[in-house]
Amino acid sequence: MRNGDQLMPHFTTSFSARRAPLLLGAVALALASGGCAQLKGRQGYVVDPVLTEAIAPGVDNRESVEKTLGRPTFVGQFSDNEYYYVSRETRQLAFANPRPVAQQVLRVRFDPAGNVVAVDRTGLELVSKISPEGDKTPTLGRERSFFEDIFGNIGAVGAPGMGGSGGPSGP
Repeated sequence: MRNGDQLMPHFTTSFSARRAPLLLGAVALALASGGCAQLKGRQGYVVDPVLTEAIAPGVDNRESVEKTLGRPTFVGQFSDNEYYYVSRETRQLAFANPRPVAQQVLRVRFDPAGNVVAVDRTGLELVSKISPEGDKTPTLGRERSFFEDIFGNIGAVGAPGMGGSGGPSGP
């Protein structure tokens, strides 16, 4: 019986030692795959389709729109007769820039009396993709090297003390 007691802990230890790398590998794989999951983002107004469809021209006014949809995301720039409700959903993979996958802009236009004239909806088709041109901004002028920038003013006309048009004149 004494020999059996001694063999059992040895068998358990070697069995656990064989499983440890598998267990660590599974944990590492789970952590690595979790880092590759897409992050979902939502910005702006949370759209409720039932409420946005309930706004009707000729029926609603400014007060009823605010009670139904809440305060707008922003008001028109040139007049307060337009309300904008903007909603956007984005996806982002790890450290990449977020990209829009859905967008809705609801524009409610009012007449001068405050009654709804029109309700317009637009989506992702109005999102523009801007691609900057390289890492440098193009400028007018000539290209100068590093040494021309440093030593370019040596002997220039009008240098201080030379009596030219840029420096003080002598007595």
